[in-house]
Amino acid sequence: MRLGDRAAPGDPIELDGKPVELQPASTEPRVIAYHKPVGEVVTRSDPEGRRTVFERLPQLPGRRWVAIGRLDLNSSGLLLFSDSGELANQLMHPRHAIEREYAVRISGELSRETRARLLAGIELEDGPARFERIEAGEKSAGVNRWYRVILREGRNREVRRIFDAVGLQVSRLLRIRMGSVSLPREVKPGRWVELTKTEVEALRSVVR
Repeated sequence: MRLGDRAAPGDPIELDGKPVELQPASTEPRVIAYHKPVGEVVTRSDPEGRRTVFERLPQLPGRRWVAIGRLDLNSSGLLLFSDSGELANQLMHPRHAIEREYAVRISGELSRETRARLLAGIELEDGPARFERIEAGEKSAGVNRWYRVILREGRNREVRRIFDAVGLQVSRLLRIRMGSVSLPREVKPGRWVELTKTEVEALRSVVR
């Protein structure tokens, strides 16, 4: 065999007189969970010179990571990346309505009336939006209060805009879950972990 020769599946191949068994390339998508810190942008390059989330991801020779959704500059928490553009697009498509869970800190407590409005639906400039569920968290320093909210969309700054619509400002926003994947407690900001095959399969099951 000479350099540049091609072999079809099943062709016998020898190296220095010894048979070589070639393994087919894996077609299973890889997914990593990244803990985005505040101040990083979800883009491959930034004209303002800010750090991007892609700078911290592992190298992927011959391929590239695709972000599954986004988080704005001032938000932190779980970001998923895959080497499969097809899987990323499926998970982001509105028809699958994948749950996204956030820990949100606001000033003050939600009244019964405001909570009802947030669950019933708020009219935003790009259409109606609502939370699927709202759970009260612990009270932090001063009048700040944490809540956990769940929605099934991924529109730009949607959580912040929903609260803005009822006169409440979000001071901290952390995504803690997307679909079947929760942000691992041991993964600190700026770090990542690769999902197991079982975890990837659970994530893929919702878009089949």
